[in-house]
Amino acid sequence: MTKILILYYSRNGSTAKMAQQIARGVESVAGAEAVLRTVPEISALSEKVADSIPTSGAPYVSLQDLQTCDGLALGSPTHFGNMAAPLKYFIDGTTGLWLSGALSGKPAGVFTSTGSMHGGQETTLLSMMLPLMHHGMMLMSLPCNEIALRETVTGGTPYGPSHRGETDEQLSEHEKRLCWVLGERLAKVANCYSSFR
Repeated sequence: MTKILILYYSRNGSTAKMAQQIARGVESVAGAEAVLRTVPEISALSEKVADSIPTSGAPYVSLQDLQTCDGLALGSPTHFGNMAAPLKYFIDGTTGLWLSGALSGKPAGVFTSTGSMHGGQETTLLSMMLPLMHHGMMLMSLPCNEIALRETVTGGTPYGPSHRGETDEQLSEHEKRLCWVLGERLAKVANCYSSFR
């Protein structure tokens, strides 16, 4: 099975909903499996250590999850035009994988959510791409001929799926479609890549 790791951080649930839609796209491809993982909160005070297993949602990610995946979808809410600190903290700890080239050549895509129209969706997506490029990953965009990308009035960019809405607002049909497309593209490319390894 081709394993696509969907690694995300979600504070209010929107990014988690996007991750689930990406997983549906992944699993629409024969021979592909979606693996959902998240990261724990971090604190500047370092007053406590997170439990090893979250109380709900996806399990916490490990470096081995990254090493053994065939493709990666990386998602975060927009925090001042950048990825959230808990996800950045985990990514900053992947130097060993960078040294070994464990992620080199694997397909990757990014996704984000925000509560406002001009919340920095595109800069967040672009900033999330930078460490993936340093790892030598092949970045996947959304195709320009995807109708949902041209018709959306909520979220979605060529750089990756995005969601714009209030805390509990559902994903629009266009946003769901764009998440699904990213998952499908990652799985198809990973299937092709794994056949050449």
